[in-house]
Amino acid sequence: MEVAIQILIAIIALLHCYIMWFEMFAWETKGKKIFKTFPSDLFPKTKTMAGNQGLYNGFLAVGLLWTFFLLMMSYYS
Repeated sequence: MEVAIQILIAIIALLHCYIMWFEMFAWETKGKKIFKTFPSDLFPKTKTMAGNQGLYNGFLAVGLLWTFFLLMMSYYS
């Protein structure tokens, strides 16, 4: 059960890392390709908002990775 929990934590942390990258660095390039129904002029206007959301996801990823490594250290101690 502990291994399953560690795997889930790692997968969710990697997902948050991807979302952080997408929102902070690829919002205006990949965002237009993914959200095709949104108007193109929306992406430059919402770049700051997307960056803030990306930062939030980055903090979530760091917290999950911290938990992951603390669990690993306690598991092998």
